[in-house]
Amino acid sequence: MGENAVAGSIRDLLRGLPVFDTALPEFDVDAAPSDPVALFVEWLTSAVEAGVREPHAMSLATADSRGRPSSRVLICKDLAADGTWYFATSAGSRKGRELAATPYAALCFHWPEQGRQIRVRGVAVPADAERGAADFLARSPGARADALTGRQSQVLDDPSDLDAALRAAHAAIEADPGVVAPGWTLYGVRAEEVEFWQADRDRRHTRLRYTREEAAWARHRLWP
Repeated sequence: MGENAVAGSIRDLLRGLPVFDTALPEFDVDAAPSDPVALFVEWLTSAVEAGVREPHAMSLATADSRGRPSSRVLICKDLAADGTWYFATSAGSRKGRELAATPYAALCFHWPEQGRQIRVRGVAVPADAERGAADFLARSPGARADALTGRQSQVLDDPSDLDAALRAAHAAIEADPGVVAPGWTLYGVRAEEVEFWQADRDRRHTRLRYTREEAAWARHRLWP
């Protein structure tokens, strides 16, 4: 099969996939609260009740010192009333290094079953070491062992090296249940902008953007 034929078959496959083929909730912008945190809680609760899988998963986009972006999906750990979304990672990971160089981040929650997205953009700030340690110790033993290897994103030449590192990490946890991976950090993204996006089958998507001002949030409905 030639290159053009392969490209054509992939294009046809993509165009043939259904979009918004389920019942979608309505979004009454006029009834939305003045605070994006309150609306996020409403939408998250609705997603949980509707059985959306892993609604706490979100993409995190960061950029290096040259402005080159990268993104990945991880878990939202908390949300503060002041509009700060939290996630955790090692400060030595790629995302940790990029945040040290460029402390701005973008988050995106995507709940396809409801045709909803929530986009958050702001400055990412490390929480204090005590909160980072508490987050680490609340992780499962497997997740703690993985973090204790301290080699995220490094080249793995031999899978047996991973097995050995994990065995050593599990042994370290058994010997000291309170051990915390060096550099484990809880980051908070203090939102400067939050957008709520509700899909519509006729592409009349509803978009509401909150922008942080000094004492309150400004709200603006956006074109689809």
